[in-house]
Amino acid sequence: MSLTKVERRQRIKLRIRKTVNGTAEMPRLSVFRSNKEIYAQLIDDTKGITLVAASSRDKDLNAKGTSVEIAEQVGKAIAEKAVKAGIEKVTFDRGGYLYHGRVKSLADGARSAGLKF
Repeated sequence: MSLTKVERRQRIKLRIRKTVNGTAEMPRLSVFRSNKEIYAQLIDDTKGITLVAASSRDKDLNAKGTSVEIAEQVGKAIAEKAVKAGIEKVTFDRGGYLYHGRVKSLADGARSAGLKF
């Protein structure tokens, strides 16, 4: 029995979530990638709340360019919001996606704007 793309990603996601956990001091940087947009949020798993969020749909984000360039802008935006909220270190949760393309670009953008992971 072969798995669909979604089922395969779900399995990988669950395997990642066994080890990656977010706390108030070191939240989880969760990435969701749809066909059109990309979303990132910092989550405190102990309380079950989202601390900071950014996406390519945000009005204040002037999203221009290729999808990879937009993902990098989202990474920078979430890092700036996190630093403003007093968060410097995070754990990265790629959400079952392969670490290349838009996901890698978002991570690089977040690192360049001051997040450590």
